[in-house]
Amino acid sequence: MTIERFQELVPLICARETSADPQNWSEKNPLWGHCAVVSLLAQELFGGSLLRRSLAGIPGLEYLRSHYSNRLPNGEEIDFTLEQFEGRLPENLPTEERERERALSYPDTERRYALLKKHFEERR
Repeated sequence: MTIERFQELVPLICARETSADPQNWSEKNPLWGHCAVVSLLAQELFGGSLLRRSLAGIPGLEYLRSHYSNRLPNGEEIDFTLEQFEGRLPENLPTEERERERALSYPDTERRYALLKKHFEERR
């Protein structure tokens, strides 16, 4: 699996039931609410670390609480779901590395991740 192929597949495997915000998810914006589960899947495939950015205080986005992306083993940072924000995500947000186990400690995230991974395996 290449990063390019993964980027092509991500919008195709995201669905309302895998979104952290299903009421605002749409087919026009299939990445909405998928940052944590997509980042977890990318980490499983490519290695590296999870990056968590705080959305506290960001008008219209604060209810999401956070946004995840990846740092690849070569140090490159990549955000597989950035397009979901349609240019509304500010730069230079407070960022921290997050342990995989902690991200998966939330039952809903674990459920959504398992389902997204299943969608991925079916389309791979």
